[in-house]
Amino acid sequence: MVIKKADFILSTTDFKKLPHPDLPEYAFIGRSNVGKSSLINMITGNSKLARTSRQPGKTQSMVVFKVNENWYLTDLPGYGYAKVSKTERENWHKMIEKYITQRKNLMALFVLIDIRIEPQTIDLEFINNLGEWQIPFVIAFTKADKVSKNIANTNAKKFLTALSETWEELPLYFITSAEEKTGREEILQWIEEQNKLFVL
Repeated sequence: MVIKKADFILSTTDFKKLPHPDLPEYAFIGRSNVGKSSLINMITGNSKLARTSRQPGKTQSMVVFKVNENWYLTDLPGYGYAKVSKTERENWHKMIEKYITQRKNLMALFVLIDIRIEPQTIDLEFINNLGEWQIPFVIAFTKADKVSKNIANTNAKKFLTALSETWEELPLYFITSAEEKTGREEILQWIEEQNKLFVL
């Protein structure tokens, strides 16, 4: 897939204000500071599309982009960031859960995992929730350029092994680097194939 165009559509916390679900949609989510905005910018080929920040928890709403005029990409707030009020966290969780469970055109959720660190309980629990909700998802391991290829593969295997304790069939996964554009072609090819399966 060649990305010819990627436009910001809106940022909202109101599910009802999301675009009409008439195009296939892919949402990106992960722990705060996992490199979500950088990965979105890398995939779309636009370094200024999603706002990147060194401050965790910057994305606080659902940010929707339209790509090539024929599919949506949605940036969801990160989970697991503690430096906000309990009420804010609860509101985020409700918003994210509603989006994930009720967005009719959601083809798949990209769950981003920092490949540099050991498997985190919060990520495993989130993925197990997706299983209970029967939500299609894939994993995108991020920041592969920050470690050696051997360590990246080892850490990815550790995470999948931890996941296999609760999953009979492991999900599709991509190893990515926003800096080196690793995984871009594979992700875009997969999205292109999924788009063909979209039915209104």
